[in-house]
Amino acid sequence: MSIRTRYRAASGQRGMTLVVCLVFLLLLTLIGVSSMQNATLQEKMAGSVTLRNGSFQIAEAMLRLGENTVKATAYTQTFCNTAANCAPPTTANTIGTSSYAAANGVVWVQSGSGYYAIQKVGTTNNPSIIASGVPINTTRKFYELYRITGVGIQGTSRTVLESIYAKQQ
Repeated sequence: MSIRTRYRAASGQRGMTLVVCLVFLLLLTLIGVSSMQNATLQEKMAGSVTLRNGSFQIAEAMLRLGENTVKATAYTQTFCNTAANCAPPTTANTIGTSSYAAANGVVWVQSGSGYYAIQKVGTTNNPSIIASGVPINTTRKFYELYRITGVGIQGTSRTVLESIYAKQQ
């Protein structure tokens, strides 16, 4: 085979390598873009979970603050007079640092990025009958029932927790 024959054989395939390389480069680019979109989505989801957990922790802390407030021996409160007055505020900025609405029987207190409400629900002689089915006690001690609502706000996440607290009179 002469030099001229070898040159002709190689010249018939010129440019094919470039096309194959460009196709592979396009495929690698598409895989890279897809991976970046997936990583961005996972980062957003992880941030959302972090905000949700933070708001839950704040709401639970507010709930405990409310329970400790009710636990004080000198604490008393009136009943709510209407459902509208007992409803939570529409935004957190409508609550002062410590606001007491004596007329409607709800106490709203803001602390940091959360707040809690205390509402007197009623009086009973045995609060455990509600959950456990235990017979009514014979000692005739009465308990005041309070609904405590804790609200936590973290970023765009808002968590609301409630508990019923029974305080012996």
